[in-house]
Amino acid sequence: MPQLQAKSLEMRTPQATKTAVLVIGGAEDKVHGREILRTFFGRAGASKAYITIIPSASREPAIIGGRYIRIFEEMGAQKVEILDIREREQCEASQIKASLEACSGVFLTGGDQLRLCGVLADTPAMEIIRQRVRAGQLTLAGTSAGAAVMGHHMIAGGGSGETPNRSLVDMATGLGFIPEVIVDQHFHNRNRMGRLISAISAHPDRLGIGIDEDTCAVFERDGWLQVMGKGSVTIVDPTELTHTNEPHVGANEPLTVHNLRLHILSYGDRFHLYQRTVLPAVHRISS
Repeated sequence: MPQLQAKSLEMRTPQATKTAVLVIGGAEDKVHGREILRTFFGRAGASKAYITIIPSASREPAIIGGRYIRIFEEMGAQKVEILDIREREQCEASQIKASLEACSGVFLTGGDQLRLCGVLADTPAMEIIRQRVRAGQLTLAGTSAGAAVMGHHMIAGGGSGETPNRSLVDMATGLGFIPEVIVDQHFHNRNRMGRLISAISAHPDRLGIGIDEDTCAVFERDGWLQVMGKGSVTIVDPTELTHTNEPHVGANEPLTVHNLRLHILSYGDRFHLYQRTVLPAVHRISS
């Protein structure tokens, strides 16, 4: 019976497409197996990869960008470069636009998501990235702050470890690569469940995605996301929400949220963004 069940799951397992969007919870392994970064490298073309690193979220873009350059060069990428974009005007430069038109992978580093959005949002450079991701011509990855910007609604800051309440989360507009989701990162590591629930109670038409450190949600073009890394991805699904008091209570009062669905996914588990279905990882059965 377990063998039949495993075969059935395997038949339903979606196939990975070449390009993808990798949403990383921060603090990904940069030293040992580097599985998440190696997956990005492979999806960007492996030995033929032309990787562009955008460290605009960081206060030390040259240092942060240089670290990723060394990693991807060691992996064997054909070309790796930093686009050190610090002002919005740079996003109109022909050299910046040419790089984004030619590269096979874009990596958004950590730092401050508000700084990143302030530089990139509604610029020609941003439009090139968005169009090429949508067309399946580009693999995109973002870690920490670079992950937070993926949705249309973005968690810009807030507290942790408290009962859900409106003051626990500060919202802003993200870059909208995956507009259906609200992403929180360093999730269980910084006890941010209350913060994500607070965000979803204010935007119940979105899906909450909480990603642990050294963990990645790989969003395929067919709507499936798959988990990789050492932690978990938490899905907060308000599709069947029946009631919340969010519009009617004070900023520091506890929130009521009824009929919220929760999934905790670990390595190999899959979730469909639109169908709201879950597939467990297919484990090998020892003979």
